[in-house]
Amino acid sequence: MSAQFFSKLSQNYIELLKDDEYYDITIEVGEDPYVKIIRAHMNILCYRSPYLRRILASNNKNNDNNILAHIKLQNISPEIFQIILEYIYGGIFSLNVHDPSNFLKVLAAADDLHLQELIDYLQKYLIQRESEWIVQHFGIVQQISSNSNNLLELQELCTNLMAQSPEKILMSFNFTSLSEKSLISLIKRDDLQMKEVEVWDHVLKWGLAKHLTLIPDPKTWSDDDFKKMEITLQHCLPLIRFFSLSSKEFSQNVRPYQKLMNRQLYEDLVDSYVDPDSKPNENILPPRNIKIEKIIDSKIVADLSVVKAISRQIDKMDIRNNFAHLKESYKFMLLLRGSRDGFTPKKFHELCDDKHNTITFIKVKGTEEIISGYNPLIWKSSGTWGETRDSFIFSFKNNDVKDSIISRVQNSDHAVVYKPRFGSQFGRDIFIYSSAESVDYDTASCEKNFYEKKIRDTEDKFSIEDYEVFQILR
Repeated sequence: MSAQFFSKLSQNYIELLKDDEYYDITIEVGEDPYVKIIRAHMNILCYRSPYLRRILASNNKNNDNNILAHIKLQNISPEIFQIILEYIYGGIFSLNVHDPSNFLKVLAAADDLHLQELIDYLQKYLIQRESEWIVQHFGIVQQISSNSNNLLELQELCTNLMAQSPEKILMSFNFTSLSEKSLISLIKRDDLQMKEVEVWDHVLKWGLAKHLTLIPDPKTWSDDDFKKMEITLQHCLPLIRFFSLSSKEFSQNVRPYQKLMNRQLYEDLVDSYVDPDSKPNENILPPRNIKIEKIIDSKIVADLSVVKAISRQIDKMDIRNNFAHLKESYKFMLLLRGSRDGFTPKKFHELCDDKHNTITFIKVKGTEEIISGYNPLIWKSSGTWGETRDSFIFSFKNNDVKDSIISRVQNSDHAVVYKPRFGSQFGRDIFIYSSAESVDYDTASCEKNFYEKKIRDTEDKFSIEDYEVFQILR
């Protein structure tokens, strides 16, 4: 049987800390003009802090045993070190919870002194209870955590914040102050929520900050300048998803820096813009997994691969090809949502007429099926047909394009229909009709008429659960 009396033990050790009689070491804490001499006890410090044990062991080798031990800790303020000592002596941590900045200072001091138990506690406290404060003071939190091998939880949190909310975080602190380790941890992530051209631009700025004498304009760089930057960015360049850039982004943002790049990679990139079906000689990283809500505000489409497929098809690429060459060149602007705006032809024409390059998504009620159509022309109510060779329709289930059916227009004279009682009508292959302009659609079906393939297994009528029309903008 054993009984534990830690409360009284802690109290006695705190009393020892305050006692001026039995000390055998003095510690000079802080920097001028805020310096304080604190009296302490070597045995306690040695067994509680691995860092102080090493310092004292080194001092013992160099000093006469009869001389009072003395060490300096300039990086820790007297107030913070007093809090640390109360933990070291009595296992007590007492700090004003209304000032998280002091928690961070204690955490940095605990990290210096290798007090892992206190480090773990403070990391969890800050992450669980002070997440907003961390966002507001991200720069200093990131700097302290990235310079440590112990603050792994805070490092992970900082990287997650930068990856998930770059527009909020990266603008709030000096991005170029990131260590190379932190930068690589960020840009290697598939879920980094940044356009690839922005990733590239940030990496370039980071590299330029390491060469302050280098003029930002690459036209002024010598071969030696390019070599210096190539060495600086050697671990970052392989992590840039260059094949996800649009041709315009490549021309304006990458081509001026081509001397930084592997020659074969650059040639493969050029080939991909000349011939989208070309295959690179080396394995390339796929586009990042950008959250779909950052690309399209849809209640129907929940998978970014659908949006990628549409973008590729508009660029006249096959929907089943690898998405590695996807160009981030489109944004989807919501024009109409049935559940928000109504399901009448009148509302469709009111919101969508005179809008070109539109994509329509229709959710079939009672199923996981979605049918869709792209119209590069404007919509109108003229009672005529719209002629184009660039429209297409397709269908997919469960928000998965792997088993999608895509059908390009065959009879370009009958690609779309412009009638007041019709909605997004593609030939008669996607048929949406109402008996009156101000009445909800009462007929919806899919037949094969003017497009290559049937996009549904049945030509039976169906009910519309919801539908959306987006204008696609470059």
